[in-house]
Amino acid sequence: MSDVVVSFENLSKSFAGMATPALAALTGEIRRGFITGLVGPDGAGKTTLLRLIAGLLVPSSGRLTTLGYDPLHEAAAIHRELGYMPQKFGLYEDLSVLENLTLHADLRNVTGKERAETFGRLLAFTDLQRFTDRFAGKLSGGMKQKLGLACALLGNPRLLLLDEPGVGVDPISRRELRQMVERLVDDGIAVVWSTAYLEEAELCGTTLVLNEGQLIFTGPPQTMTAPLLGRCWHLKNPAGSKRRLLAQALSHPSISDGTIQGHHLRLTFRANAPLLPPGFPPETLGAPPNTSWAPVAPRFEDAFIDRLGGGPGGDSVLAQHVPTIPNDGNVVIEARQLTKKFGDFTATDAVTFAVRRGEIYGLLGPNGAGKSTTFKMMCGLLKPTAGHAAVVGLDLRHSAGKARQKLGYMAQKFSLYGNLTVRRNLEFFSGIYGLTGNQQRDKTATMAAIFHLEPFLDAKTDSLSLGFKQRLALACAVMHEPDILFLDEPTSGVDPITRREFWTHINGLVERGVTVMVTTHFMDEAEYCDRIGLVYRGKLIAEGTPDQLKSLAATSSDTEPTMEDAFIALIQGTDEHPG
Repeated sequence: MSDVVVSFENLSKSFAGMATPALAALTGEIRRGFITGLVGPDGAGKTTLLRLIAGLLVPSSGRLTTLGYDPLHEAAAIHRELGYMPQKFGLYEDLSVLENLTLHADLRNVTGKERAETFGRLLAFTDLQRFTDRFAGKLSGGMKQKLGLACALLGNPRLLLLDEPGVGVDPISRRELRQMVERLVDDGIAVVWSTAYLEEAELCGTTLVLNEGQLIFTGPPQTMTAPLLGRCWHLKNPAGSKRRLLAQALSHPSISDGTIQGHHLRLTFRANAPLLPPGFPPETLGAPPNTSWAPVAPRFEDAFIDRLGGGPGGDSVLAQHVPTIPNDGNVVIEARQLTKKFGDFTATDAVTFAVRRGEIYGLLGPNGAGKSTTFKMMCGLLKPTAGHAAVVGLDLRHSAGKARQKLGYMAQKFSLYGNLTVRRNLEFFSGIYGLTGNQQRDKTATMAAIFHLEPFLDAKTDSLSLGFKQRLALACAVMHEPDILFLDEPTSGVDPITRREFWTHINGLVERGVTVMVTTHFMDEAEYCDRIGLVYRGKLIAEGTPDQLKSLAATSSDTEPTMEDAFIALIQGTDEHPG
């Protein structure tokens, strides 16, 4: 049997009304024996390629074979040997785990003794035996993905297509999901893992990297990162504002990309930079003279951004349109013994923290840990069962409406109105915050320009790509120039360039005195936070700077753990030593 399961040559796909093809003349193949990462930003063409492979779309031109079949004429044969886990949760949330499995077994004609044996095997494989009666809509994000994987595996497929399975899933669940998929590869199943998260792609055996419908790289991740050896550096422990220094560094012609990593800046130098560290003076970037360099290994994400010409830069146009708020150092967000119960279930259990003016505070935790519940109480959207929550000195139990005028809120699942146009959403949210007349029109026009929404003003919001929905949601949250921003997983599922653009705006706003509270499952993103509170089973189990949390997870064999290592170690340590 050939190891090649999918082959395509000059494959193209165009859709009516699109100025450019969704896929343009792709040539490549997919083999058994490893996970193939299908990598690219939002709108690159990843889902289109998966649907062509699955026989769900007809190519505009080119040649394609899947499992030896022609998808154009033998789609039914492909469907019998293919497992497909779509990007949007393709299960019925009002059915139980077992009812979802039964429905998909009926569709795949898995019956009788085979069905009973398959259900037992898949429930054990996904560790869902205890949850067969639970509605799918009540599962955590990680458990939903495991159920989706179980349904995709019904019928013993030879090829498994996973469309962004890690979106919205915490690091522990992502790691468990990957381990499960690696076992499937060992059993001989060919797997395609589509992702916009570059740290996921780095773990794949080989990758197909798409951008704007073009295949820009194919091969092992290490081959793509190799040209960046010697060009990635830490600027260690710079004094003063790391956010301001990062913005200055990103404006330098030698720097193509940069992020904050705890106490350090991680910077990538361009291939044509006339001078590289350690000979490059840190003072050139505005750093203090005693700042030092340390080389770091390039990541797949560094290589991806470098291949696209670099990141978006460090200047936030949004911040330039926001008045400066004097940073008095006062506590502006406070929770004391904050508790929320739903019946007998305690979602948030005596959580206490305080956030000062001009600080970024990250609330991290696994799916279902209580982060969003805590968030909603701090925004005045949920009333606490017990304890105290205050924003800018206003008690949210008694003055929630007044407090909400001081803050902006970007929900985990967008609160945008999908059947309204982009313009109507901007007008609606600005109206809620009290903007009228010329002020409302001017602010709508300004936000449309800042977030590049002008071409889409009359388009329905549901028609936007994920990246533009994110931009619109942030625009709606900051229309009234709030003192405080609550961002609940604001960049879930977007590509690294869009994520950097987003954080450029956040860093710029914080430099102007805005206070930010954020949740995220993306651990590199957590490095931007001044302090982090780690929530697990409703309790705050650890709090500190990113580097302080990483130091808690350090061992003699791993003296420099990543933020993801720290997250997993602290959660697992709580399980091993409860209380």
